[in-house]
Amino acid sequence: MRYPEPGNVVTVFRSRLDPEHVEEYAAMAAEMLGLAAQMPGFVSFDRFTAEDGERLSVIVFENAETERAWRDHVRHVEAQALGRERFYSEYSIAVSECVRAHHSE
Repeated sequence: MRYPEPGNVVTVFRSRLDPEHVEEYAAMAAEMLGLAAQMPGFVSFDRFTAEDGERLSVIVFENAETERAWRDHVRHVEAQALGRERFYSEYSIAVSECVRAHHSE
């Protein structure tokens, strides 16, 4: 596991899936993770699902420039539109720069 470091950009994405499009979403999500992992500056991706179905994804890029490159990647923009139109019944996104980080292993 790689932890965010000061200066990294951390995106927190909370969502609930529309049950009618779960299979289509799964294929798109796998493609997006593969693309993101190949982007310069990609640090990590983690996803957690609560018992009530709410999902939390945490995506980390090295800095604002590399996060913007991912945000604006043509295929990711297409996936974002599909998410708004089909995949998510609700979602929220928060993008922040890490100012302090501590971890223990």
